[in-house]
Amino acid sequence: MSRFDLSATVLKTVLAGALLVATTPFASASARGSEDLPALVNTFIGTQDEGNTYPGASAPFGLVQASPVGSHYAGWRFGDEKIRGIGHSFLSGAGCWEQGGQLVVLPVTGSIGLGGDFDTSDAKNFDNGKYGSRYTQDGGAGQAGYYKVRLTDYGGIDVEAAALTRAAAERYTFLADAKTGHLLVDVSQANEKHRVIGSEVRVVGDRAVEGKITTLSFCGGHEYATWFRIEFDRPFKAFGVWGQAGGTPGARFSMESEHEPLNGAWLSFNMSKGRSITATTAISHVDAEGARINLRAEGMKDGKLIPFDAMRKSAQQAWRDELSKVRITGGSHDDRAVFYTALYHALLQPLTGSDADGRYRGYDDAIHVADGWTYYEFFSLWDTYRSQNQLLALIEPQRARDIGRSLLAIDAQGGWLPRWGYANFDTNTMTGDPVTPFLVDLWRYGALKGLQGEAWKALRKNAWGVPPLQSRFEGRAGNVNYLKNGFVFFDRTFPSKGSDVDVDPRNGGSATLEYALSDCSLSLMADALGEKADAAQLRMRGGNWRKLWDAQLGEKESAFTGFPRPRMEGGGWFTPPTGTYSPRSSYGFHEGTAWQYQWLVPQDVPGLASAMGGREDMAKRLDAFFAYDELLADPQNAARKAWVGGPYSYYGQYRFNPNNEPTMHVPTLYSLVGQPWKTATVLSAVQTLFTNAPNGVTGNDDLGTMSAFYLFSAMGFSPLMPGSGQLLLHPPRFERVEVALAEGRKLVVEADGANAPHTRYVRGASFDGRPQTAVWIDVDRLERGGTLKYQLADGPDVSGWGTRVEDAPPATCPAGLDR
Repeated sequence: MSRFDLSATVLKTVLAGALLVATTPFASASARGSEDLPALVNTFIGTQDEGNTYPGASAPFGLVQASPVGSHYAGWRFGDEKIRGIGHSFLSGAGCWEQGGQLVVLPVTGSIGLGGDFDTSDAKNFDNGKYGSRYTQDGGAGQAGYYKVRLTDYGGIDVEAAALTRAAAERYTFLADAKTGHLLVDVSQANEKHRVIGSEVRVVGDRAVEGKITTLSFCGGHEYATWFRIEFDRPFKAFGVWGQAGGTPGARFSMESEHEPLNGAWLSFNMSKGRSITATTAISHVDAEGARINLRAEGMKDGKLIPFDAMRKSAQQAWRDELSKVRITGGSHDDRAVFYTALYHALLQPLTGSDADGRYRGYDDAIHVADGWTYYEFFSLWDTYRSQNQLLALIEPQRARDIGRSLLAIDAQGGWLPRWGYANFDTNTMTGDPVTPFLVDLWRYGALKGLQGEAWKALRKNAWGVPPLQSRFEGRAGNVNYLKNGFVFFDRTFPSKGSDVDVDPRNGGSATLEYALSDCSLSLMADALGEKADAAQLRMRGGNWRKLWDAQLGEKESAFTGFPRPRMEGGGWFTPPTGTYSPRSSYGFHEGTAWQYQWLVPQDVPGLASAMGGREDMAKRLDAFFAYDELLADPQNAARKAWVGGPYSYYGQYRFNPNNEPTMHVPTLYSLVGQPWKTATVLSAVQTLFTNAPNGVTGNDDLGTMSAFYLFSAMGFSPLMPGSGQLLLHPPRFERVEVALAEGRKLVVEADGANAPHTRYVRGASFDGRPQTAVWIDVDRLERGGTLKYQLADGPDVSGWGTRVEDAPPATCPAGLDR
């Protein structure tokens, strides 16, 4: 076996641990304090254990990506035996099977023709699952904006990729003895399980290929089209296409459907005139001209393709500018690699949706123009409303504004706000009403100035209405009963417009809690805008979590009594055939259980504590939830042992699930019941799960949301109730964090000794020299800039900082208000 041969076993043996980061050069750079941030990023973090990240190149919020496609549904997974090619459309960390990978290009050698290495007599010879290449990352790279891998078949070929917002480039370098090099452009295959409904490809002149690919995407979503153009830096000497008739040399056009599933083109290059071929690709979701415009705007200069090295330089500078918005001091090399990779992942989505000329395809399928702003698409709102949204609002205020404006454009053009917006349609994936806390937080963080009236109008319609049957949008499908009786009833037979499990009544318990949280959040916006009557009604609805609270429901395993429980349409409690409802069962709660969803009451933590028997009893329940004693006994390993099941082990769980969003806020609840040292313990344990390795994310990263959760834990403050502007204070992971804010302002977090190898606890805090006794701070104060300084200690002070009742923020929608 040569040094360039690879199998899953060899890769795991050779590259175990902090995979694919050249630790020696980085270590020396660390000693000099001169680490280059794009090179510090390790794009292979999350490519194992269903983290579903991709290792290839993308710009911040880029429309196009260039990343390997293997045998995994999210693209390429660490340990895949072969690379089938470089695809050009990816999402980072998503969980649904159908998600990108279109337009797959692979460099090969050999003969193409009748009886050749690629026998044109049968299209099956052009199946990329068969002709894909083995590879090695020895000498490769996975950095922000740049990817490199060596293909070990076909004589050995180096593949490099770089990406700007709307154009990406690959450089394919063949060995010196290769006389002819081919590029296979596959338009009929994408990521595993991603259905290509139809595709066409056209060879244009002697330097370009164009086409269109229609796919059916994302959890049973809708069909949508991707147009593309690839230009090469040198002419090809021969070409052809393949389809149901086999391969046809010299043919320029092919169009096939999924019923004749193989379709593509090959381009052959004379390698005696140079070992490398650069292919520059642009895509568009608007039309063919959009792809051409994007390529000319970002892949060319003065009518010529931008050389690959110049493209890479520009791509990595774009990332350098973005990543430098948060500067950290202290910690090990691995700590910093994890931090900046998390920041990288959090800045990949949503994707740019408008072409270089401002055109975009709206939710009415018409072409619109974003004049002076950028339209974004691909909104995983159920995930991102909890952490990534707030991060962008802080460090990307203009982009956050355009994201909000994009959602309002969706409402204006499609008729309703989306839940999980994919390309130009709503997949209706996930449950609840995530768009409300998402937009309200953008408003609260100042990103919707001048747009608040439009936002209120859209959000009010969403909160009081249900989209009609003929609408693609599902909205609050459980709203009729919720508005009448205060809860979404549990009905697994309820018709769905999207995924079979995601319509709200099929998850009546969690949907009720999500609606109530959203209503309370919206009440804050309504009140500020002078909509007093609506604000009062929304505050009252914010207490609807109590409609699900079964004070008599107990379980023998824990001896705790009182849990949320789904109700049937008539109002009775749901009871399974066994006659006993278990809070650890999957009935009525989306991707979770009553144990996990019982905490989803950030709008009224005092009320929740009272329902659980008081602050002390709530803390004891939190201890059981987090296996707190185990965390103290084994701080470095207990979290993985006690919390982490399979990446999709959502049901039957009673412990904290670090792989998923519904329990993301729960570590902060300790601080709200007077035990902030336990928040520190739990967040320190959470950080052990984020590592500089392929399995460095324990489950789906969900378009950067889990990464943003980690980032907040490491920076020393975390968002609380959506719309409140409250940020919880806790120990940072680094001694100094500098966050660039709007208009040149800067937030500095200082904490001497924060990078100790053990948990540190807050002994005191100050902001701009003034004592900060409360465990929370308002976002308005942070956004003005200043210095947040922590005094840390090796042990907790159980009667010191943050332990008084008045140190916690007041309830946003307290029980009994407006009732």
